[in-house]
Amino acid sequence: MVKMTSPLHHDKPTTASLDTPQSREHAITSTELLRGRNEVLIIHRGEHYRLRRTSTGKLILTK
Repeated sequence: MVKMTSPLHHDKPTTASLDTPQSREHAITSTELLRGRNEVLIIHRGEHYRLRRTSTGKLILTK
């Protein structure tokens, strides 16, 4: 399990590597990704991953 934490209302990239003009074009906020849901299924290279927002606003990615 991979844990990623992000406050529910804070969707701006926080690392320097994501703060370049090129990378911002490809950035997507958790709000856009989840679209009001608490969970989405992500298929990457044929593998299924579940991205879930917890009741405390953190994100958890599981395989």
